[in-house]
This record gives sequence, structure tokens and C-alpha cells, in this order.
Amino acid sequence: MNRILVVGSLNADLVVKSPRFPQPGETISGEDLKIIPGGKGANQAVAAARQGVDVTMIGRVGSDNFGAFLVENLKSNRVDTSHVLADDSATGTAIIVVDANGQNSIVLSPGANGKVSPADVDSASFLNSKLILLQLEIPTPTVLRAAQKAREHGMTVLLNPAPAKPLPAELLAIVDILIPNESELALLTGLPVTDVASTETAAKEILKQGVKTVIVTLGSKGALLVTDTQVMRVDTYQVDAVDTTAAGDAFIGGFAAKIIERRNWRAKRPTPTEIETAVRYGCACGALAATKFGAQPSLPTQTEVETFILHHS
Repeated sequence: MNRILVVGSLNADLVVKSPRFPQPGETISGEDLKIIPGGKGANQAVAAARQGVDVTMIGRVGSDNFGAFLVENLKSNRVDTSHVLADDSATGTAIIVVDANGQNSIVLSPGANGKVSPADVDSASFLNSKLILLQLEIPTPTVLRAAQKAREHGMTVLLNPAPAKPLPAELLAIVDILIPNESELALLTGLPVTDVASTETAAKEILKQGVKTVIVTLGSKGALLVTDTQVMRVDTYQVDAVDTTAAGDAFIGGFAAKIIERRNWRAKRPTPTEIETAVRYGCACGALAATKFGAQPSLPTQTEVETFILHHS
């Protein structure tokens, strides 16, 4: 039974390591180019699938070599690709520069991701899924339709509002769990997000728009969990970062995989303890991903995460 449905992007990541980011007009030398499967939607699909849950992906690729490469990679990670369509446009790509500290700078070319439509969503079955994962690398009307259809089927709606952009109030009103980073939260609310106190204030503004739970990822500082009854900062695991490209996607995939383990899924909302447990698990996934190079190659398996947690407990 498919338990998690992902509607989102598939990208070929063209990655170069360099000692630092180039200045405007400057040319610097980097290492050999690597072509790595990516896209926030596909990353989160693989991240969840590697935690042992069933995942289906809805999206589009081009009819070029990159498209076939991305679909085969999803299949190899046991993600159902029956709703990943081939489009006449180019496959989405991301140009990524990673500096010596593991930080990244990214330019996206959406390609076929820009053509993922509400009709694509309507053609897919939502019957056997419990949770939907959404991001913003596909058109916003498609994200809205996917959230609406998920709500019609009693699914939990999880939105990662990245890349950051203003969102319609009707979308936020049907989001159960919103997982932004600090800059995305600041853009959504128009409020400064500079420390824990201001992050909490901004997150509570989002709750007023109908979102049930806000989890703000704070990088090496962990995450801040905010609901109408709970505010908690969850520490992450300290690691030597190699590449943070997909750490956020690893967190979200791991969180989603852990949160759907709860019983009586449609009977009531997850308890604060269940959410906290899933956040801590997501932090472990994100920390592990930051220790490896590349997007999907860095996403940990369930065994790796459980061993890591045991070692650090």
C-alpha cells in the first residue's frame, strides 16, 4: 500500500566543488563536474523510501537523457514512478556550486517541472496514501490542487515552502504541517527571523492562517516545533558537514516516514510526543545527509539512521 505521495520536481543536479563561491564577473577553478539525481520532490521521495515506507511520485521529466536517468534512479530506490510523465521540454536542472565549508549556491532551470499540472494530479489515485509531501519547484496552482485533493481523501498535508515565494491563503489554510527554514518563514510572514524568539513569533503568525503545525529547520541548531499548544526547540546532531545540499530534504523525508508510523492515523491529529519524536528522527536524517556529497547519494537508509541515533544516544 502506498503510504506517502510526493508531488514535486525532478532535477539533474550539475555539481561542482570549488574552494569558494566566485564573485560577480570572476572565473575560478573547481573540481570535475558531477551529474547527480536531485529536485526537492524526488529528493524527499527517495529520503522517505529509504526509511522503508512505500512512496509514489507525481511529476514530469523531459524526453532527454537526463529524464530517463532520473526515472531509473527513482525506480532503483523503490519509488513508484507510474505517474512521472515524459514531457517535450528539457528535464529540470540545478547548477550547484559547493564551497570548502560544504555550503551551496544553486541556480534552478525548471524545465519540465514547470509543466506539472492540476490535471496530472487529478489523474493519479490518492486512495491508499496517508500523507502528501509538497514543495514549490512546480507551479503553485498544481501544489494547491494536490493539497485540496489530499484533503478530500483525508490525508495529512505536509508542505515544504521552498524555494521561498508568497503563497495563497487558501493553500496555507489546508496545510497540516509546514516545514520552512528561517529565510522561508521570514518571506511567508514578512517578519524578521533572527533568533529563537523571533522565529517563534513568526511561526505563530503562520498558525493564525490555518496551519496546524510549524517546524522551522535551523540547520546546525536543529529545529523549532510550534503548535497551538507547544513550543520546543529540538537539538540536532553535530557532524562535520561535507555538503548541505539535501540535508533539508533528508529531514523532511525522515520526519514524514516516522510520523506515519502512528496508529489511528485519521482518527486524530498526531500527539505532541509523536511530532517531537519525528522531528528528532528527521534531525538525524539531515545530519547524516550533510556528511556526504551530492543530493540523493547523501540520503541515509533506515539502518544508517538507527545506527547513528544509537551511537549518539
